[in-house]
Amino acid sequence: FAFTRKLIEEDLIPEDVAIQVLTQCRPHIIEKTFEAVKGAKNVIYHFYNSTSTLQREVVFRKSQAGIKEIAVSAAKLIAELADKHGRERFRFEYSPESFTGTELSFSVEICQEVIDALKCREGEKVIINLPSTVEMATPNIYADQVEYFKRNINRDIILSLHAHNDRGCAVASSELGVMAGGDRVEGTLFGNGERTGNADILVMAMNMYSQGIDCGLDFSDIEKIVESYERFTRLNVHQRHPYAGKLVFSAFSGSHQDAINKGMSALNEKAEQQEKSINEIYWQVPYLPIDPSDVGKSYLPIIRINSQSGGGGIAYVLDTCFGLKLPKSFQRNFASIVKKVTDSENKELLPEELYELFIQEYVNLTEPVSLLGFNEGIGSGTVPEFSCELNFNGRNYSETRTGKGFLAQFLKSVSIITGKIFEVNDDRYATHAIDKGMRSRAISYVELSAGGMTFFGVGISESISHSVLKAALSAINKSFSE
Repeated sequence: FAFTRKLIEEDLIPEDVAIQVLTQCRPHIIEKTFEAVKGAKNVIYHFYNSTSTLQREVVFRKSQAGIKEIAVSAAKLIAELADKHGRERFRFEYSPESFTGTELSFSVEICQEVIDALKCREGEKVIINLPSTVEMATPNIYADQVEYFKRNINRDIILSLHAHNDRGCAVASSELGVMAGGDRVEGTLFGNGERTGNADILVMAMNMYSQGIDCGLDFSDIEKIVESYERFTRLNVHQRHPYAGKLVFSAFSGSHQDAINKGMSALNEKAEQQEKSINEIYWQVPYLPIDPSDVGKSYLPIIRINSQSGGGGIAYVLDTCFGLKLPKSFQRNFASIVKKVTDSENKELLPEELYELFIQEYVNLTEPVSLLGFNEGIGSGTVPEFSCELNFNGRNYSETRTGKGFLAQFLKSVSIITGKIFEVNDDRYATHAIDKGMRSRAISYVELSAGGMTFFGVGISESISHSVLKAALSAINKSFSE
């Protein structure tokens, strides 16, 4: 009562919002409820009494006629008081509580008599609410009951559904109930309610949105809704709650991560081809039924890096967060390193930790071989010439070679100096830009073989040639540490 009065007296109810009040079919409570809503402009007056066989027998100890008298008497009193307080401000709702435990024919009969007792004006529809007060059967049975009621009541009504979650099926019951003829759904945010709670109105609405049905509820910033809910109720939203949980758009499995990575790449390609943003492209990404950004979620936590992660997921994080586009062979190699680290430390790697591990393992490794300087040019005639100065184990060397391919010539020089034969695996090196504008840098990935083993290196530099040589040096230096 005090809460309702505060809302009304402090003008806290928006013009287009109805306040719904719920009362038992007891005269003194009915009268007090009218006092509670005095001054409200738009009221749904909801009254109920239990009609189930069990409650008739053990709670009220009344026959069907006795239970009907409780409901009809309440309806007459409510109609009388509504006329007194300004009937134009009220809409009426009646619930045969424990509908799912009530004979269907009796449910229809009592609701029709209640509607008649309310003496509604022409065009004024009563909301008849069919509560699954205790979830006693499967959702399809509830839907069958709803359909029977809809077909057999001979009054023009708004049919409302109110499912509890004792079997964990409140949302499913509500969805099937809508398919069976329901016009309206009652529920609570995140399913909060007695016992196991009520139908989760957020999940219900989002499920309907996914089928192209606009419920008029705005869940575009789910993170804010979760934060407010947890602060106000001191309850926690489970991390795997549909749509709203922290992990709901997160993939841990390597195969899932790879599929998401490819799906996101395909989506970006379509966006570029059609010169549109990714939000304007029809959403089709494996394992992500909706676009996380539609509900205010970030793309960054989609893929969680742990011991189950594969190369595709790791590549997605490094690309999305840091602009690194790892070749396939690098993805596989780095995935094995990540697995060792996450297994040994028994934890997930955050994007920043993943990037640091990548830098540590591959980038600009300078011992025992370091590059002091190099030059690309043309020797006698038109033959390309490559010269470099290297330091190996503290001793400086100068080498000049002629021939095509500065990387091939560089590797020949290193092979002579170190005594190890290094070769590029099938021209396996790749380069792309990172950063943008005047400070743009090149990153190169080089895969070398030596002594029957494969080594990977990465180089970053403002010069493309220098980044390739630094990548090759990183792979060479890896060979001395493994």
